[in-house]
Formats: sequence, structure tokens, C-alpha cells
Amino acid sequence: MWTWFRISPLLRRRIARFCQIRRGFYSLIILSLAIFVSLFSNYIANNRAIIVKYNGEYYFPTYKFMAMEVFGQEDEWGFTDAETDYVRLKKEWEGTENWVMMPLIPFNPSQNDFDFYKDKDEQPIPPPHPPDDRHLLGTDSQGRDVAARLLYGFRLSIFFALMLTLCGYVIGVVIGSLQGFLAGWFDLTTQRFIEIWSLLPVLYVVILLRTVVEPTFWTLLAVMLIFEWMGITYYMRTEVYREKTREYALAARAAGASTFRIVFKHLLPNCLTPLITFGPFAIIAGISALTSLDYLGYGLPPPTPSWGELIEQSMDSSNRGKLWLVLSPFVALTFTLILVTMIGESIREAFDPRRQSRYD
Repeated sequence: MWTWFRISPLLRRRIARFCQIRRGFYSLIILSLAIFVSLFSNYIANNRAIIVKYNGEYYFPTYKFMAMEVFGQEDEWGFTDAETDYVRLKKEWEGTENWVMMPLIPFNPSQNDFDFYKDKDEQPIPPPHPPDDRHLLGTDSQGRDVAARLLYGFRLSIFFALMLTLCGYVIGVVIGSLQGFLAGWFDLTTQRFIEIWSLLPVLYVVILLRTVVEPTFWTLLAVMLIFEWMGITYYMRTEVYREKTREYALAARAAGASTFRIVFKHLLPNCLTPLITFGPFAIIAGISALTSLDYLGYGLPPPTPSWGELIEQSMDSSNRGKLWLVLSPFVALTFTLILVTMIGESIREAFDPRRQSRYD
């Protein structure tokens, strides 16, 4: 079965060429590290402790609700069934054998922080609050930590775009490849369906469904997916049309190979150039689509951390003077899109057939 995963000499040369293009290679490393770090967002920005040592025992409450009574704590009304306040617990245990290890940002992306900011008369100061030692990037108009929402928003956006691109490309590659290989009535029927289906306005469909069901990550992904797969079919259809007339494809057919084997074992590995080239730009489109929908209010429901929702807050007339709230989402979004764009441009240059291909 390992013959399905062999790397051809041409692909090796293209990978080597990509590594030589420093802007794309370093962008891939930076983006990969950012995605890896985002996987541990709950250990970086959270109001729950990472580790708690209490009476000689260790607790790991990051993904678990633990009541105050577990650690001998109570709230201001004397109740002990509420969730532990780990920040307060850390201060109470200073100088004792018990200790608490908190994340770098001790706030979750949905946590409001109103009580800390007060004026001279001990009256609460309404958010948003500027950056300080407590909130490195300040708070938004709801008193939530901007850094935490940026971190969780990046994880949400990048994985939404990756899953949308991957699932859309799997469907599009299968349909496009079969169109090019089978041709005839199958190609004609599916092509007319794609042309009609592509005329539907994606935004209006999302808005219509938004009024019927409450959007979640998976429902929004499914709605976007029904439109995402069509674009790549045109390229795969053309590539397979061309490749199926080559000698190796005719030889495989003469040897009695099945349609599945010819398409996915022989033709598809030689038709991956548009798939790999347009992939990063499809990821950009996925991030932009989710951000745009959240900005317009038709994306994921609040209080889901979202870059689009932060941008919408920054565009409010009362927040335009709050530079930390204006710049944070724009810088994060711009930096991410620049990284993905550099990767895409480098891949396109490395897979340029005029540079690596040779005709005998």
C-alpha cells in the first residue's frame, strides 16, 4: 500500500524549491507554530487554574468544574457550590504550602471584568478599558479581555477555514476528477448543476438559514461547504481531461485497471498542481468569509470569540478613539492573511510547471 504514498522526483524538486523560497518557508513555520500554540489556548487564557496543589494533592481543573468547597473557599454570601475563584485562591494561599498555577492570561474570552476598574469615588468605570498590567491588550465594550478573544478567535477562524477547505476540496476533487474521466452525460449533467448552483448568493442563503436555526460552528461550516466545493471542480475537470489521454493512463486502462484506480492512483497524483496552488488562497477566503459574517452579525452567536465581532465593536462610533480595540483585530487578521498569502505565492512559484516540468 505504500506505493500510494511514494513521492515522485518531480514533487521532491518542488518541495526543495519551496524550502528555498524563504518568505514562504518561514511563513509556514510561523503559521504552523501559531496553530500549534492555539491548540493550547485553554492553558494560555483561562480563568481556571492549570494545576492546584491542595493538602498534598494535585488537581487539574482546566476542563473540569470544581466547586469552592473542594478547596475550602466560599463566596461573599457564604455559599460554596459556585465555581472556585482561582485568582482569589492564589492570593489567599500566598506563603502557604498550597499553591495555584494560573495561565498567562487569567481570563477566559467570555469573562467580564467590571469590578476592578473604579474611579476615585469607587464607582465602576464602564468598559472598554485601555491596556494595562491586568489586561495586556485592554478590554472590549463588554469588559472581556481582548488578548484572550484574539487567541480563541484565531483558533476558531483558522480551523474553520482549514476544515472548510479540506472538506470542500475532497468533494470538489472527486466530482471534478470523475467529470474529466467519465465525460459524456455525467460531465454534462454535473456541469449544468454546478452552473445553476453557483448562481445562488451565498450571503443570502446564510442570512435565510440564520432566521431558521441558530448557527453553530458545524451548521455554519455545513452551509458554507455546500458552495465551497464547486470552484476546484473546474480545474480538476480540465486537468483530468488532459491527463487521461497520456500514455500511462491508456496503458492502465488497457491493463484492465478499474475506474477508481485509474482516477485516484494514476491521474490524481499528476493533477495536484491546482489543488496545492489554490489551497492557501481558499484558506484566506474561509477566514475572510467567517470574519465577514461575524462582522455583519450573521455568523456565530455571541459570546463566541470572533475577530469579526471585535472589528464590529471597533467600528462603533463610541469606540473609534479606542486604538487598542481598533488595531488589535485588524493587526491580527492582516498578519494572518499575509502569512497565508506568502505561503500560497511561494507554493505557486515552486509548483510552476514552466520551472520544474520537462517534455520529451
